[in-house]
Amino acid sequence: MKLWSILGNSQRLDGGAMFGNAPRAMWSQWIEPDAGNRIPLACRCLLVDDLDGKTVLFETGIGAFFEPKLRERYGVVEDRHVLLDSLAQAGFAHENIDAVVLSHLHFDHAGGLLAEWREGQPAQLLFPNATYVIGRDHWQRAQSPHARDRASFIAELLPLLESSGRLQLVDGEHAPALGPRVRFHYSDGHTPGLMLAEIQPAPGAGGGVLFCADLIPGRAWVHLPITMGYDRYPERLIDEKRDLLEAARQRGVRLFFTHDHEMALADVEVDARGRYLAAHARPRLAALPL
Repeated sequence: MKLWSILGNSQRLDGGAMFGNAPRAMWSQWIEPDAGNRIPLACRCLLVDDLDGKTVLFETGIGAFFEPKLRERYGVVEDRHVLLDSLAQAGFAHENIDAVVLSHLHFDHAGGLLAEWREGQPAQLLFPNATYVIGRDHWQRAQSPHARDRASFIAELLPLLESSGRLQLVDGEHAPALGPRVRFHYSDGHTPGLMLAEIQPAPGAGGGVLFCADLIPGRAWVHLPITMGYDRYPERLIDEKRDLLEAARQRGVRLFFTHDHEMALADVEVDARGRYLAAHARPRLAALPL
C-alpha cells in the first residue's frame, strides 16, 4: 500500500469555537489567529492506493458545494473544488476511487462528495465508481439530527447517497468493501457514531495509521483536556481520546490529522508529566509505503 495526504478546501474558523473552554491566551500560542479571531484549518483527506487492490479515499473535506454567501459564513477559502485538483496532482481522478470512507457526515468532512456549486444547478454526487462507507449509527443520527448540530449536515447529500445504490453502512470493526486491513473504532464524544479508520499493514498488526477525524483534529487536540466547542459530549470525548491514544502508543500506530494546517502525520508520545503529544511530524505524505 501507498499513502498520500490529499488537501481539500481550507477554512478559517473562530479559534474559540475550535478550542472549547481553553482560553485564548493558551490556544493562540499554538495557532495564531487573524484579526477576526479565526484560525487556519486544513480539510485533509487520506488516499490509500492498492489496499487489497483498491484505491480508497478517507473523507472528502468540505469541498466547494456552498453558495458564495454560505462559503463566506463558514470560512471556506477557495471557490474551486481543491480536492479534485489535489487528486490530479497525485495522479488520480475521482472516477478512479473504489471506496470513499466517511468518519461522519458533517459538511466539512463530506461536502467534497458534491460537485462545485453552480447557480441554478442541483447538487451532484461525485465519485461515480465508489462505494460510500459510513457508520450505521451515525447515518441514523444524520437522518434525525439534534437541533444543536442540524446545520452541520447537508440535506441534499443523504438522498443522493441512498439512491446511488453504492451506500454501505457499517456497524462492526470491518467493512465488506474494504476487507480486514481497515479496522474501525467508534466514538460518540464529537458526534454519535463517529467512525475512525485504522489502516493496518497486515490484518491485526500494529504500526498502522489512524484517521483521527474530529476526535483529534490536529496536534493541539492530542493534549487530553483540549476539546472543541462543536463536540457533543466533551467529557466522554476526553475518555475516548485517552483510550485510543494509549492503544496507538502501545501498538506504534501513527495519527493522521484532517484539520491541522501544518501537520499530516505524527507518532504518539508521552512526556515526563504523562501528557500525550504528537512527535516526529510529517507535513505531507506522497506515496508513503505502509
